[in-house]
Amino acid sequence: MGYLIFVAKAEFGQWCVADGQIPDNVIQAAVDWACQTGGADCSTIQPNQPCFLPNTVKDHASVVFNNYYQRYKRNGGSCNFNSTAFITQTDPSHDSCHFEYVPF
Repeated sequence: MGYLIFVAKAEFGQWCVADGQIPDNVIQAAVDWACQTGGADCSTIQPNQPCFLPNTVKDHASVVFNNYYQRYKRNGGSCNFNSTAFITQTDPSHDSCHFEYVPF
């Protein structure tokens, strides 16, 4: 008598977002790095784009940090940004702003 066993792997989404307790100027420096050097796609936080509003440093940083993290996590990219960001399992998408999630 044989048994067939299925093992389900639970996959939880992980998004990288800015830490709201960090001063805006410190977060902005990390955003500048991610957009200019790090390879993040920062086009969606530009005026008239889906993630421009709300127009705050923290909201823009979360979009940028998550984009970077999703692009590079498989190659060692982290969600740290000089300790200005953290991982959440709550999808931060809102209105027309969709936060990408790429499974490992």
